[in-house]
Amino acid sequence: MQKMTEIRWHGRGGQGAKTASLLLADAAFMAGKYIQSFPEYGPERSGAPITAYNRISEERCSIHSNIYEPDYVVVVDETLLESVDVTRGLKKEGAIVINSARSSAELRPLLRGYPGRVFTIDAGTISRRHLGAYFPNTPMLAAIVAVSRCVEPEDFLKDMETSYRHKFAKKPQVIQGNLDCLAQAMKEVKE
Repeated sequence: MQKMTEIRWHGRGGQGAKTASLLLADAAFMAGKYIQSFPEYGPERSGAPITAYNRISEERCSIHSNIYEPDYVVVVDETLLESVDVTRGLKKEGAIVINSARSSAELRPLLRGYPGRVFTIDAGTISRRHLGAYFPNTPMLAAIVAVSRCVEPEDFLKDMETSYRHKFAKKPQVIQGNLDCLAQAMKEVKE
């Protein structure tokens, strides 16, 4: 099988990690790739830790299990760094993207010796600026696309515009804010 990208998302119920995983799958599908997107829940309540997964491949994928050795990990809520082993199985040649105003150097001690690349983005500030509220999943979605390049960033932005125009047809006032949020996040994610 050609290169397959596997991504594991860590967040809390209500923060949109599952939705971001589904949106990434839609964008990859629109780019002609084979995709899988699926969540894993514990207690299904707001604020409880959740995990979601993406597989993105050039060829059909016959694997149907959780992802145990991801290429990338996305952490939507940095408080999970203290209670969940978010780097478990993460390939050292991969990367982790963390929603935090802190630098990667400040967060590295919480990553249980993970030797690979660490990226951060202040998704809260970006979402408040463009969406008027705390919706960290939108900037985190753009950040993982920028870091992983599992979808070409320009194609991703075009596909997301089409998706948002359909999804928010009855709320057109939120479309531009979401697009601006994605564009800024792609520029501001940093190693």
